[in-house]
Amino acid sequence: MVYLIDASVYVFRAWYGTPPDFVDRDGNPVNAVYGFARFLLDLLERAKPEYIGVAFDGALATSFRNRIYPAYKANREPAPAELLLQFERCRQFCHHLGLAWFTSTEYEADDLVGTLVHRAREEGLRATVVTRDKDFAQLIGPGDVYWDFAADARYLHRDIEDRFGVAPERYADYLALTGDAVDNIPGVPGVGPKTAAVLMKAHPSLDDLYARLDTVADLPLRGASGLAAKLAQHRDAAFLARELTRIHCSVPIEVDRHELRRRPPDREGLARFFDVQGFGSVLRNRVDRLG
Repeated sequence: MVYLIDASVYVFRAWYGTPPDFVDRDGNPVNAVYGFARFLLDLLERAKPEYIGVAFDGALATSFRNRIYPAYKANREPAPAELLLQFERCRQFCHHLGLAWFTSTEYEADDLVGTLVHRAREEGLRATVVTRDKDFAQLIGPGDVYWDFAADARYLHRDIEDRFGVAPERYADYLALTGDAVDNIPGVPGVGPKTAAVLMKAHPSLDDLYARLDTVADLPLRGASGLAAKLAQHRDAAFLARELTRIHCSVPIEVDRHELRRRPPDREGLARFFDVQGFGSVLRNRVDRLG
């Protein structure tokens, strides 16, 4: 089993959830670094992974998706400079801790994790994806696990439909219909989660749905008689949305299972790192207990 971590969601969680009075010796905020470090050490203590990879968003507001659709994530405020500095220090912490980490300005953490999931499968490994982001549900195959670490909730392939509305294989198409307000993806107007779930349970893909729009009127949906016309009217928007919601699983990175194997911590490097951040003995002692 390889553990693949969507780092950004936990860095942001630490940024908002850890008191801002954590500062380094120069007065820079390090609350996100401290909270992320605690999360990562919690995970290592509980899971004791042999293989692990940590994926970061290299550019928090741009990726190849912005070339496809410039409004993608345009509704988000730019990350403050002090948070960008903390992202860099979280990557440093992973390096000193002996964990493989990945980032890209072209691809998002979703795509990096998706690529690593597929590479792991090629080498006979299943994946535990550690995240709170629903988009990652589409990556879960038989034998994989979606782990919402903060809620301590684990979902196997067979659980995804009950938790997120549709099976993993149809999740990107489902989001293409509903849209995703968080990422500023419009989808098909008037098609909400319940309608999209019924459509995706009746059809194996968005392509199949649009190839057989004549069957939509027979589905147990309120307003089904007029739904086919609405779908047809917004066909281009739906397929554009799928380009944005589908995780790209062939990012050009060179990595194999050996590079994902957890290495011994660099204790001297960690000691210097903790000194710079102004962290006391709590995290140092936890690193010592990792062995």
